[in-house]
Parts: sequence; C-alpha cells; structure tokens
Amino acid sequence: MPEQNNDNVVPVIDMKESNRKDLIEHISNACSTFGFFQIIHHGISPELIDEFRTQMKCYFDLPHDEKLRHKRNERNARGFFDDELTKQRRDWKEAIDIGVPGSRDWSTPDNNSENACLDGFNQFPHAEDLPNFRPTIVKYFEACSKLSDELAILMAEGLGCKEETMDHQDDTDDLSLVGSLRRHHTSYLRMNYYPVCPSTTETDGEPQPLGISPHKDAGFLTVLVQDDDCHSLQVARHTSDNENDVAFDDMDWFTVKPVPGALTINTGDMAMIWSNGQYKAPLHRVKTDPIKVRYSAPFFYNPGYSTLVEPLRSGRGAIQKYKPCLWGYFRALRFAGDLTDLGVEIQISDFEESTGEGKAKESDHIQKQVKFSKMANFHEPFSVEKFRPLLQGTSSN
Repeated sequence: MPEQNNDNVVPVIDMKESNRKDLIEHISNACSTFGFFQIIHHGISPELIDEFRTQMKCYFDLPHDEKLRHKRNERNARGFFDDELTKQRRDWKEAIDIGVPGSRDWSTPDNNSENACLDGFNQFPHAEDLPNFRPTIVKYFEACSKLSDELAILMAEGLGCKEETMDHQDDTDDLSLVGSLRRHHTSYLRMNYYPVCPSTTETDGEPQPLGISPHKDAGFLTVLVQDDDCHSLQVARHTSDNENDVAFDDMDWFTVKPVPGALTINTGDMAMIWSNGQYKAPLHRVKTDPIKVRYSAPFFYNPGYSTLVEPLRSGRGAIQKYKPCLWGYFRALRFAGDLTDLGVEIQISDFEESTGEGKAKESDHIQKQVKFSKMANFHEPFSVEKFRPLLQGTSSN
C-alpha cells in the first residue's frame, strides 16, 4: 500500500500535563493503539541533546579504520558495526552500541572484569581523539534511564498498578517489574549513521535497500532522538496481533515526523508480554534517502538478564496470553541473529499460550531458555559459538 503522510497519526504528549490522570490515560492509549508517541517537556535539556548530537556526529566523522578498532564481535555485543542483519538482511547504516556497565559504575575502567556482562564491555573511542564523547554519552545515557523509569511508572499506572507496589524488593513479584527495571536494567544506547543511498528502489530483482528492515524492538521501551532534517522512520499501523498474516509491502506505513524538541517513544516486546498484549510492540522500519544523511539514537530500556517477564496478574481476570520469557535468553538470540546469519528467529509469538481448542505444540524456545539459564553466566560476555549448538535448530510450530 502507499506510504501515508499524516502528521496526526503519532500522538504528541506533554509530560508536564497538569492532570496526572489525563497523562496516564494519554500514554496508556498511545501504547495500546499505535505503540508510538512523541513527548515534549520530557526533562532532558535541549543543551544536552544538542551536545549529544554533536558528539555523535563527531564519532561517525572518525576515519573508518579508527572505528573498526573498537568493532563488536561474537564475544562482545558492544562497539562499532556496519554489518548488522535485520531479518537476515544487511542494514544500510553504521552504528555504535554503548550499554550500562556490568558494575553499574561508569567510573570503573571499561575493560575491568567487574564491567563484564552478557552484552560484553563498552568500547569507547580514545579520549585523545574525542575528549568530550564519553562524558557526554554517559550524561545523556543516565538522563534517558531516568526518563524511562518515569515512563514505565506511567505505563504501569495505565494498567491499574499502584505506584507503591512497583518497587518491591522481591523481583519474582510481577508487579515489581518497574522497580526491577530501575535497579537491574541492562539498557544500551545505539547511535546510528545512515549514509546517502544512491538506490532507493528495487533494481534487477534486488529488494529496495533499507536503513533498517521492518522489526519490533525487543526490550521494554525505546527513547529515540530523531534527525530533524531527514524523516525516514516509518511505523506500520497495528491492525492484528500477528503481522505475519500481512506482507510488509501491503501494510500502511506512516512516517514519524519529529516535533521540534520532542523525543519519540515506542513500546517493545517485553512491555507487550508484561501488559498481556494490551500494549503493542509496533512494527517499524527506516527508509534510505538518496540525498540526505541521517543520524538517530535509540535508547533501549531493557530488563535485567535474569528477569522472567510475564503478564501482570493484577486481578483483571484476563486469560494469560504469554508464558514467562527470560530476557537474557531473548536478548542473546536477538544479538546472535543481528551479528550472524544464524538462521534462528525469536519473537514473542514463541511464548504465546495456546488459546484454541487444540493444544498447539510448545515452542522449542520455552525449554531452551531453561537450559540457557543453567548454562549462561550473566556476568560474562555471551558467546555465539559457545551456545550455537543450543540455539541452532530452534523451531516453533
């Protein structure tokens, strides 16, 4: 279907809304319908965002050989890359991932063993090359963490949770997921550079190049700073719980045009499981542009690696739609698929409960995440090769 240009499709929400009840309703409605919204008066200063954008551009201006010195690999999910696969198709972009340190202390040297975690170690450029890069990124990262916590509280209240129940120290209580995210989140910040793409249409039987192919974000929520000059982010209107029933080319795609000073928010797969399907993880993509370059930076607010994400049991009487999902396993498989042509896909549909009369065969992922939890050490980097025998051959029926 043709692309849509409707500036009113993605709602703009004022975080300084005087009536908190209205603010909660606006956010809950946005998460339940489109899964995308923009926020203004979000508390991150324009000066910090401007400096962050400046440092991001300075990084991608470095010589390519210099960036390759801190390239991510199958033992480290963090660092520079220009060869990511989305849906087993290479993206038209360069990027660098920076995540919360394993020690949760930014002052600890990046390669210190205390900073090891499932995602690996951070790889910053040398301070002599970009003296202001690291301090700016850390400051912006922490601002996004704080904002994400505020949004998670509002999302939880939109599902009927009380704020005082959200910080239980018992992380096995599903109402405590918001508090668990605050204490144990494994978030990372991705900086993207999309070069000019000479060909933006299908040629010689080859599909149209895309900055990022259609996908859903795996984590809880995403905070995105967009490019004010190049509008390439598109979201598909959510019409079904199973987009696999509809070909990508037959979907209605809407361009998300950034409002000046706003940040773009979208819900992720883990929020969809946690809300028992009420909040939608939207399918989105990034188009290429034949004239303009594009910079963007999503902050992925992710659960702790050992967190079992499952639907809220808040007394609403709804049938549970999903089985518990171990975030560390889900994240490891997504990284393995991004880095290598492993031939293994994982989606939250693999964790759906059977709702029909005939009992569907349980996805292999349910048992494999149990095995993974026993094999994996979340305080050491994940190795694609070490876990390849477990991960390959995974299937769901």
